[in-house]
Amino acid sequence: MLSRAAVRAVPRTSTALVARRGFHATRSQLSSPYHYAEGPYTNIPFNPRTKWFGLRFTLFCVTGFFAPFGIVAWQTYKPRN
Repeated sequence: MLSRAAVRAVPRTSTALVARRGFHATRSQLSSPYHYAEGPYTNIPFNPRTKWFGLRFTLFCVTGFFAPFGIVAWQTYKPRN
């Protein structure tokens, strides 16, 4: 069986660890060059809300997939000097 001191120490240490982190204590410094915008759609290099996103994304994927095959075909069949 645990002593009373041991039982009291367990919740106190776990709450102390959580309270010490304090993520809510500091505001995000948006003027800092090391802080980036937060929220959804901010960590991707494209805008999925545009009208032509589906077409652009499909062309990007098709181009990215077929580019190595096109390079291989060009290297294989190019005229030799």
